[in-house]
Amino acid sequence: MTENRRFLLVRRPDGAPVAEDFSLVSEALPELAEGQFLIRNHFASLDPAMRGWMDDAPSYMPPIPLGTPVRASTVGEVVASKAADFPVGQWVSGLNAIEEYSVSAAGGFSAAIDPAIVPSPTNFLSVLGAVGMTAYFGYLEVCKPQPGDVVLVTGAAGAVGSLVGQIAKIKGASKVIGIAGGPEKCKRLTERYGFDVAIDYRGKTVDQLSAEIAAAAPEGVNVIFENVGGDILDAGLNNLAMYARIGVCGLISEYNNAGEKTGARNVWQLIVKRASMTGLLVADYVPRFGEGIAAMAGWVTEGKLVFDEHVDEGIDNALPAFLRLFSGSNDGKMILKLS
Repeated sequence: MTENRRFLLVRRPDGAPVAEDFSLVSEALPELAEGQFLIRNHFASLDPAMRGWMDDAPSYMPPIPLGTPVRASTVGEVVASKAADFPVGQWVSGLNAIEEYSVSAAGGFSAAIDPAIVPSPTNFLSVLGAVGMTAYFGYLEVCKPQPGDVVLVTGAAGAVGSLVGQIAKIKGASKVIGIAGGPEKCKRLTERYGFDVAIDYRGKTVDQLSAEIAAAAPEGVNVIFENVGGDILDAGLNNLAMYARIGVCGLISEYNNAGEKTGARNVWQLIVKRASMTGLLVADYVPRFGEGIAAMAGWVTEGKLVFDEHVDEGIDNALPAFLRLFSGSNDGKMILKLS
């Protein structure tokens, strides 16, 4: 335990990230100061938001500094400690980086977890982690669901979207429509996640998508949980019910655009239907994570909620694993096994 392999950002990506934007290096482990502890990262979460952190642009978090490891949520085990509350052997989850070892401190981003209460420690990066909390608080707090709602989820086969659709059904939605890419993902929406309707966006224009949404929701949709943006958001905006609520969680279709962002063109419909569109960020709900984790864990135990994880192995595979998020080749929450 003398070296630390780290996946560094060395150049700002222009469009989709490429290998030259990163460097895999081995560095000596630092000495711990009082109050610090050393985490052996076993798993790292790979999320679309990480692409935005790589740009030198205003955001809710500062850009990843060049020459430092790519920021990521991790789950790992304390292997050395000068912090009484984090003894050796304690498992922790927190915002660290794609590296084999991370130094953290009491009062920082790391929180103690008990892997014995879940089938796999990776669950703290999926259904009981930021992904699950995004779905839980994003839908319940931002979208303000009402019994009988018709709900549209974009990016519905993704880690967040698949959970949102199921939560909507638990909370009394009359119909849940999911938009995903490809027949296999659409099949999984209805057969595994319980969506009522699945729409394949691939190869379709805004008008074609709008028509399919209208056929599934002739009276319009009351809630849109938006993960994609661009043309798919435009198609949803064409199908709003009066006083619809839109929660904007992500705009994955825009993240790798090298030039000007496409944006949505049908925002006029917000006025026509007196609808609201609200951005959501899970960091706002950190003080309430205990509530969300308890609820999500309860639904999983009761068989009301299912989830999938896609785990690739090895820090050497960090880039191709990350790019799965944008090609859609992952089947579940994208996680990288580091240990």
